[in-house]
Amino acid sequence: MQLLSDRVLNMATSATLAMAAKARELRNEGKDIIGLSLGEPDFDTPDFIKEAAIQAINDNYNSYTPVDGYGELKDAIITKFKRDNNLTYTPAQIVVSTGAKQSLANVAAVLTNPGDEVIVPCPYWVSYADIVKLYDGVPVEVATSIDTDFKMTPEQLEAAITSKTKMIWFSSPCNPSGSIYSAEELRALADVLVKYPNIYVVSDEIYEHINYVGGHASMAQFEDMYNRTITVNGVSKAFAMTGWRIGYIGAPEKIARACNKIQGQMTSGANCIAQRATITALNESPERVKYMIDEFKVRRDLILGLLNDIEGFECNTPQGAFYVFPNVSAFFGKTIKGQTINNASDLSMFLLEEALVATVDGAAFGNPNCLRISYAASQEQIIEAMKRIKEAVS
Repeated sequence: MQLLSDRVLNMATSATLAMAAKARELRNEGKDIIGLSLGEPDFDTPDFIKEAAIQAINDNYNSYTPVDGYGELKDAIITKFKRDNNLTYTPAQIVVSTGAKQSLANVAAVLTNPGDEVIVPCPYWVSYADIVKLYDGVPVEVATSIDTDFKMTPEQLEAAITSKTKMIWFSSPCNPSGSIYSAEELRALADVLVKYPNIYVVSDEIYEHINYVGGHASMAQFEDMYNRTITVNGVSKAFAMTGWRIGYIGAPEKIARACNKIQGQMTSGANCIAQRATITALNESPERVKYMIDEFKVRRDLILGLLNDIEGFECNTPQGAFYVFPNVSAFFGKTIKGQTINNASDLSMFLLEEALVATVDGAAFGNPNCLRISYAASQEQIIEAMKRIKEAVS
């Protein structure tokens, strides 16, 4: 009898976490690795949020929390949705989870039956496809390109829909491309979906506030899509709270109740101290963290300027998040310093070993021609990393 389940044996290891582990291994060997692989702000959690956590500890918050989150936190999430997105939810439509990744897994668990298809525009966040597969769904990848800013067109969406299509999952701003769907672009996709009333939308908006063009749009803002959209968000990115592990959804009540049910059998409620801190974070204006977004924009412009000076890296201009996703296919088939580059994975490993810079292979995001490079690092590190890359590939 086989020890491990087919489920785990068939699951891919997270490429971002694998590269981070490899970088740590090389650092432990004494090598000066610059890590541009993880999607984690390099800022400290703001003091006003940390103070709320300290107060919660002093107030003796230490008991199990409600499965779907404290009532006060759900109220703060409702306020946030109304203030930032003009979306109206009730407490019964909100479920708080241990990070947005658990929120996504909950949705897959309660909506996916074996063989159900989930459309995922490429590139997509590295875990989408495997979460879908975990619950016996079938990810249907829709290829986009740098020429369309890595955004799916209505024609592509229509062509991907079959009788088995259950959901579409996407992020805006997008990890890894930084692309943002405008309200007009979302409406055009919605005009396709209204013809297929049994298809649900999972809109991952975790990078919502890291937006350099303004005007964030949500699929749920359209009246004919509101009851078919699960809006996923959290505090990891904009508030530099990755390790606090708080995510949440706003969803049709029947779906929210199902997520609450399954979470009750899996992990129960999220951490009590992190929830109290998140109440404070969400009740404050996003202007409190604008200094981070301003710095990310400076870094975006810096890294784009440096990458565009390296022959072989083709970049578009990301509108949000903190990644660039250059097409590096110009290197494929070439031999650099004795190493043949057959694909983006080879180039990523070459840059790690030769330039001591950690990036992530774009194949993990559904686009094998690209690399994901995070600029959630200091300007000094970005300048040094791009210098090393340029020297390595020249």
